[in-house]
This record gives sequence, structure tokens and C-alpha cells, in this order.
Amino acid sequence: MASDTTDGSHDGDTAGDRRFTVAARRIAGAAVLSLTGELDHDTVEPLRTALTEQIAAAPARIVVDCTGLRFCDSTGLNVLLRARSAAAQTAGADIELAALQPPVARMFEITGADAVFRIHTDLDEALAGRPPG
Repeated sequence: MASDTTDGSHDGDTAGDRRFTVAARRIAGAAVLSLTGELDHDTVEPLRTALTEQIAAAPARIVVDCTGLRFCDSTGLNVLLRARSAAAQTAGADIELAALQPPVARMFEITGADAVFRIHTDLDEALAGRPPG
């Protein structure tokens, strides 16, 4: 699937290694943030920055593609929850998640965050606007 534009990327460079990256682009009118690596206290700033930038651009939808996200701790979850609230209040937008990997999905289930976010099986489902399934 081709992107309409490439908005940029943000790296979580920790001690010289790239444990976490965020790539931002527009696909089918949605802002898509593709996460790769491990999202935790030490690597969360690139995600916070990317979400803030996307919310300021006021898209109707922000889809967070978690295909490459191997780990997410409570700090990462908190950033996503706060961004969801900010997107709704500021831009009337929604933040949806796609392709949660098992360890990340489990954390969302344990905390109840899976009931807060619209979670799609994969990015194609999210972009097609189909109900999660």
C-alpha cells in the first residue's frame, strides 16, 4: 500500500542503539504512525513528539501501526491514552491501534486499555475503516 506523503520519522536513540522508532506518513487520508522496537520510559519521547505533531495537523484519524512493536510498558500506554484524549479534545480525531503483537496485546488486556481503543487486526483493516475483528 503506497503512502500519500511521508511526514517524517523519530528515533529513540538510547546509548547509541536504536531500540525504538516511529515513522509517520499519510495513507488514505489517515495519519499513520508505524512503531518499531521497544516502547518504554527511556524511548517514549519520539512517540510523544510524533503524536503531538499529528494531533496539531488535525487529521480525522490517527492509526498507530504496532506491527513492529515488540514491547510496551506503562509509560508507553500512558502516552497513548493521553494522546487519545488530546486528539479528541483538540481535533475531534480518534486514535486507533493496528496489529498489536501478543506481548503488547496482553498488556492492553490486563490494564483494560483494550476497551478504550479501537483495535484492528492489521493496518489494512484499520485503513479500510472496517470494524475491528
